[in-house]
Amino acid sequence: MKMMKGAVSIGLMAGIIGLSCFTPKLMASEVPAPSVPSGPSAGDGLRLEDQARLPDLIVYAYEQNPAIQAAREAWRAVVEKYRMSTSLPDPQLMVTYFPDPIETRLGPQDWNASISQRFPFPGRLSKEGEVVAQEVLMARLDLDRTVRDVSVAIQESYHELHYIRQARSIAGKNAGLLDELRKISETAYAEDQATFLDVVKAQSQTGQLRYDMLLLEELEDTERTRLNGLLNRAPGAPIGELAPVAVRPVVYTLDDIYAMAESRQEEIRTADAQVSQAERRIELARYQNLPDFSVGLFYAGIGQPDVAVPPPDSGDDAVGIQFGVSIPLWFGKNTSRTRQATADAQKARAMKAERINQSRTQIRALYFRLRNAERLMTLYGKEMIPQALASMETAETWFREGQGSFSDFVEIQATVYNFQLSLARARADYGKALAGLERLAGLDLTRQETASAGEIKP
Repeated sequence: MKMMKGAVSIGLMAGIIGLSCFTPKLMASEVPAPSVPSGPSAGDGLRLEDQARLPDLIVYAYEQNPAIQAAREAWRAVVEKYRMSTSLPDPQLMVTYFPDPIETRLGPQDWNASISQRFPFPGRLSKEGEVVAQEVLMARLDLDRTVRDVSVAIQESYHELHYIRQARSIAGKNAGLLDELRKISETAYAEDQATFLDVVKAQSQTGQLRYDMLLLEELEDTERTRLNGLLNRAPGAPIGELAPVAVRPVVYTLDDIYAMAESRQEEIRTADAQVSQAERRIELARYQNLPDFSVGLFYAGIGQPDVAVPPPDSGDDAVGIQFGVSIPLWFGKNTSRTRQATADAQKARAMKAERINQSRTQIRALYFRLRNAERLMTLYGKEMIPQALASMETAETWFREGQGSFSDFVEIQATVYNFQLSLARARADYGKALAGLERLAGLDLTRQETASAGEIKP
């Protein structure tokens, strides 16, 4: 009989422990995975010292950038938090040993043990899981936002570095041309075909150009350091020739971009998840105002009584089943818990509206920069530079024929140089503004199934 009771008590204990191990699981299919850029990775032997392509740099950064790695691990940590939040509390085991056994009618009580398990009110754990599931979604969105921001930063740095290198090339070609002009001016001055002012102007233009080349060299070092920082490389690590990026037009209207940002932008989606989480916290607060239950098992080991005639059931161990319930007595605390959750929900809704307004403002500013850069590319590429080049050829012909001044020739050459720099600057600004717009819109704005995305050829 005593062995049967012990077997029953062990079975009950195992059942309580088994219940404590049961918890809802967040399946891998329920956790949206972050999007992974496609292309050659750092492990594929990508050599940035030879040639650098923008898609390759983005893939490289996805694997190597520390901010992305930190966001990825934070997302994984929150996934594990879901499993912890939806699990039952750990069971509690208590064992008592009596050095001086307590005498009972059936014999001395040598020791006793109890095990108990607390069970939240039905539905509370699943509601806590819904709250944490929104946190998992926000962590995933934060990872996507980090990947997006790093990608945009790389695009901006890529376009800036490409502009600087173009400017250095333009400056180098113009420096060679100015050297020839300076020699022509000195020869012409010696032959009384040019004034001393013409010589000074050619020399000053040459000096200014050399200063521009020195400044551009330092700017290139600075921008290369920034790009290497995004790629988690040494500041002075070489970056090879940058592949040109085609300039493509935006195929969506401004209103389309507004609408896409509200449904795709990570910050707005995060704000929406915060609203959903706050609403679930209100429901969770109501569950927290309901009682919790506990079930337990008590077992006491009874020895043989030291009496001449022991009772028939002497020495039988005692077994008891326990049941408990918490009493949510403090109504003020319960009411404040619900009010706090309601206030947090109102705050989340207001923050979402503010985020949408900020997004629209940023989109409009970037859209203006994009269109302005597009107009400048057309202006300089199709009108100003061809006209200036034609004027420079005319001025050179007139000067050699003695019909024009050398000073006009030098000024037109400087104008052509400035126009070429302005065109390169406009191309870089267009690429940077487009990257910023796509960051806010959440997708490629130059591709649409029903639209043909041709290239702008300034």
